[in-house]
Formats: sequence, structure tokens, C-alpha cells
Amino acid sequence: MSREPRQELAVLIRRVDPDVPLPAYAHPGDAGADLRTTEARELKPGERAVLPTGVSVALPEGYAAFVHPRSGLAARCGVALVNAPGTVDAGYRGEIKVIVVNLDPHESVRFERFDRIAQLVVQQVERVRFQEVAELPESARAEGGFGSTGGHAAVGDGGDTSGEAALGGTTGGNRYASVVSDREGQ
Repeated sequence: MSREPRQELAVLIRRVDPDVPLPAYAHPGDAGADLRTTEARELKPGERAVLPTGVSVALPEGYAAFVHPRSGLAARCGVALVNAPGTVDAGYRGEIKVIVVNLDPHESVRFERFDRIAQLVVQQVERVRFQEVAELPESARAEGGFGSTGGHAAVGDGGDTSGEAALGGTTGGNRYASVVSDREGQ
């Protein structure tokens, strides 16, 4: 099935740092444009920092930008974003900053000026009017959440979709892997 190409959305951007490369897509069809840091920084294991990107944007009303992690940094270095995705509202005009954390338990991570640290995804968003009700309509999922559909060794055989709590064993009573057994190496 072939679609007509969509017209690109114009987003106003200002360089806070005059030398920073503008966000750019690495490949055709990419959803996220790479954001770079303007500050060199080393993060020790477990440390977090707020890194500036050197850019600010003016998004059209009805749009928001979301700051997503880069999978390569996560896989190779253990770098994650603390509040992923970070939200840039249409009315925000300040510099976009990225809250990074080094989750590697042993190695420090070094960022150099203009390293790519995150991706910016711009999406159309709906503005809603919340309507309070006494009861919500029924659904197939109901209140099942937080792993209620299984599919992971830590929550059982993966076939149980009832959302009932597991009893003892290597998982906690709430169907989550036990942090205590993980700490003790069991």
C-alpha cells in the first residue's frame, strides 16, 4: 500500500549555542532527530546529570516534542533518560535539556561536546476535556496492568493473563521479580 508523502511540519528553532549542529535525522524514515550536548561531562556509575542541547524550539499549537533515549547509548554504555520520554510542550521556549543517568554498575561514561545524547520526536497531540463519572465502562483488560499479561520469566509461564498475584518463589507476591533474591544472587 502506497501513501502520498506527508508535508514536513515547519518547526522554528533557535540555537542557544551558536556552534551546535541542528537536530537531524540520521536516515530517511527515522522518527527521531538527534539531539547533541553542548557540554562535556563524565558520569560515574549511578550518577545523573542535566545536559544542555544548545537549542530551543517553538512548536505549533497542537504538537509536542518528546525526548527519547538513544538505543546505542543504552546498549553499549548503560545510559538512560531519567524521565523518558521528556515532554517539550508547544508553549515552552527554553533550552531543551536532557536528564541522563549512567546505569552501568562499574564503568564511567564520558560525553564530549556535540555528542549525540537523545532523539527528539515531534508528534501531534490531542487536547482533551476530562469528564468525571462514577464508573468507567467495562473493557476486556479491566484493571489489569503492570505485567498482568505475563510473557516474561519473572512473572511465571507467560500464559497466565489473569493478573492474579503469584505466591512466593523467586517472584514477589505482586508478580514482580524479587529485589531481595536479586541482591542475594539467588
